[in-house]
Amino acid sequence: MRWKMGSGQKQLINQQQTSCTEQTTMAKIYPPNSVRRRLKAKFEDKMREELRLSSSVSYVGNKRVPFLRIYRYKEAFAFSFVKDFLNRFDADFNDYVFDPFSGLGTTMFASMLSGIPSIGIDKLPVAYFISKTLPLFLFLRENEVKETWESIKPRIEKSEPAEVATDVPIMQVAFSEQNLLLLRKLKSAIDELPEPCRDIFLFLFFSILEECSFTSKDGQFLRLKRNKRVSNPIEAMSKKVSQVEEDVRRIRFLYPGISIDKVMPDVYLADARDLSNIKFRRKPTIIITSPPYANRYDYTRTYSLELCFHFVKNFEELKAIRFGILRSHIESKIKKDEKPPHPAVEEVVAALSRKKLNNPKIPDMITAYFIDMQQVIKEWYKVLASGAKVAMVVDNVRFEGEMIPVDLILSEMAEEIGFEVKEIIIARYKGNSSQQMKKYGRVPVRESIVVWER
Repeated sequence: MRWKMGSGQKQLINQQQTSCTEQTTMAKIYPPNSVRRRLKAKFEDKMREELRLSSSVSYVGNKRVPFLRIYRYKEAFAFSFVKDFLNRFDADFNDYVFDPFSGLGTTMFASMLSGIPSIGIDKLPVAYFISKTLPLFLFLRENEVKETWESIKPRIEKSEPAEVATDVPIMQVAFSEQNLLLLRKLKSAIDELPEPCRDIFLFLFFSILEECSFTSKDGQFLRLKRNKRVSNPIEAMSKKVSQVEEDVRRIRFLYPGISIDKVMPDVYLADARDLSNIKFRRKPTIIITSPPYANRYDYTRTYSLELCFHFVKNFEELKAIRFGILRSHIESKIKKDEKPPHPAVEEVVAALSRKKLNNPKIPDMITAYFIDMQQVIKEWYKVLASGAKVAMVVDNVRFEGEMIPVDLILSEMAEEIGFEVKEIIIARYKGNSSQQMKKYGRVPVRESIVVWER
């Protein structure tokens, strides 16, 4: 497997201005003699912009991709991103691709269509289910889903309502009474289907929950919007079925004669902080992934409707998942003896401790996040083949004016563990919240792809 650099890209004038803004505001971002300034200087020659990747490091790039467009997993990167880096790494059937934060399953799906074996894991049950089920769509015959849907519809009204975790607060306000009852009956009808048809229809069922509810996945939490126009569940499912049928035809046209039986991915419900029990076919040669960002987002809240309809029986089980996933959200718990694992993290935590924060748990969340990510990187080093390549999308964050260069901190951690930092590709610059800008000024925040080699 050869290392192949991405081609240099000409940047637009506004992109150049963004880059210049970051340079001229260095003093404002990182205090003189700070650890963060040292990191910036250390990795300066490894950093470059490739802003054409801005749309491919987000879910936006999947909106026209067959099957990937069905379920809006908003934290996913695009199919084109995976294909791009498989090409950069000159990947072929002899490689073994690993995604330790599988999410929607884009890495395994793209690898499968490229004829490359892959494996993925995720600690969030709904992500594990989605990434495990997505490849099944490639085996569908034309009209199979439509025929199954027509057989289900007459049984829905007669079905007993499925049990759901109604003691979770969001479930008590997320739906109209009529839609909740209809969704529970629809879930019961789907549960009676044989495998793998059942999983495919559960996938579609999860994909309609947001549009059939008063909620929206547009921030740190699942937001309640009482004035939102909601969809009828039966109509929403019918539209999804039509999309699937269209995609079955499109995938046959885009990938004629594709043979995918030998590259069906392995997917596990597992924790990236401990890979000791994962049954790898062989040592992975490539990682393409994006971990949760240190941005306070709680995936168990964002995907609480899906979790409450199928994966948990009550609020206690939901909380168990919340406190078991990677500690990137504000409710993350930290042990008394846990300390910042890197001087830059220690510097940020010390600076934030001197400020009035809108949530006093932010320093603990930052500490816990980097402790967990350090453990994740150590696990990668244990399981990867010599010469393996890593492409990981990460997001820098800013709290109360303190910029946290996540890409640089994780890269130095990786170096200390044994990886070589090949590149830090800046995919896009993002703005700050209006509150941050009013108080501390507008400073561009990088979203980067760190590229390492074992």
